[in-house]
Parts: sequence; structure tokens; C-alpha cells
Amino acid sequence: MPPVVKNLILANVLFFVVTMVMQQTGTDLYKILGLYFPASDNFRLHQMFTHMFMHGSLGHIFFNMFALFMFGRVLESVWGPRRFLIFYLVTGLGAAVLHTLVNYFEYQSALAKISPDQLVYLKELAAQGKYIPNTASEKLTMILNTPTVGASGAVFGILLGFGMLFPNTELMLLFPPIPIKAKYFVIGYGVLELVLGISQPGSNVAHFAHLGGMLFGYFMIKYWNKNSKRFY
Repeated sequence: MPPVVKNLILANVLFFVVTMVMQQTGTDLYKILGLYFPASDNFRLHQMFTHMFMHGSLGHIFFNMFALFMFGRVLESVWGPRRFLIFYLVTGLGAAVLHTLVNYFEYQSALAKISPDQLVYLKELAAQGKYIPNTASEKLTMILNTPTVGASGAVFGILLGFGMLFPNTELMLLFPPIPIKAKYFVIGYGVLELVLGISQPGSNVAHFAHLGGMLFGYFMIKYWNKNSKRFY
């Protein structure tokens, strides 16, 4: 296993274990290291980076780390440790940027439906984790009080990178168990994330964060291809 992939997996596992242990002592690291919307009282600038190392469940971290191992080690062997690490971090940050931007538009849409006096009251409710169901109050509470966690944005960037570098490599799907070329798999996954992101606003899955990782990964690779004769 190449060094950056190995150390990223170890770091993510360490963060996950420490988070679970700290929860037993009453310390919620999700509130400190997860990514909050900038208008939230819980937002801190470092969360744009630290959210990439936090995961919500064992299944969440397993599938992200499995994908990082399967595809990341190939990219690191092609690009080298330095370039691969830059790609991983930039796509992860790109995921946070697009996710926050989408949240901004949803936040502004919710604000437009309420008066300034109502906003003060609803923010007080949101600070207590309370809301009025099926109203702008619920939307505001979700945006302000729900942290985003996971390496999925960077992982989707890696998946996009693999598809661009090895477009005709066949991957074997689990469900259904059929082979598919990497380029079609990546395109299909990207379209699915876009459809789900539009059709399921407020979902527990940050679909636009996934798309952000892919988008920033695409532009990074295009930039590298334009400004260097080869990857190194």
C-alpha cells in the first residue's frame, strides 16, 4: 500500500475511534470537527478541513476507506505521493465549498419565506434543536444544526480521477454483478448524484458534496494535463 493512502486510512480510522471513545465521556467531536454552515454558531474555519476525517458510522468509514484503498493506491502510484495528496485535499475542500454554496441558496430561500421577527424566534428554536415541522423553521434548523462529515467528497474525486486516467478499465459491480467500463461507471454515478441532489433536498447524504469532489477533481486533472506533459 503506498504511503499517502496508508496514512490517510490510518488517520481516518484513528479519528473515528477517538470520536467514539470521546462520546462515552460526553464530548461530541462531531460538533467540533464536523462542517457546519457558516451562519451557524457552531461553524469554525478549520471544519472545512477536519470534516474529511470524520465519519458517522462504521459502514460510512468502511466504504469510504475501501474505495480509497481500491482506487487511491492506483492514482498514487501514477502521480506520486505529493501530487496525490494535493489532489485528495483539494477535492475534499472542493466538496465542502460546493456543499456550502448549495446550503447558502437553500438558506436564503428559507429566509425569504419568513419575516425578521420570525427569524429571531426560529433561530432561537434552532439553537435548541427545535423547529416547526414542514416549515422554513425545519429547513433552517437542518442547515444550521447539522454537521457534514466524511471523506466522500475526496473519494468521489479519486473515483473521477481513476475514470479519467483509466477510462476503459472494467470494474465489476456488486449489484448487479456485471462488468462496466470505468468511464461509464463514473458518468453514471455523477448523473445519479445530481438527480438525487436535486430531487432529495435535505437528504442525510450530501450529494452535492460528492459532485463537488468530482468537479474539482476534473478541473485539477485538466489543468495538470494542460500544464505538464505527463503526471509525476
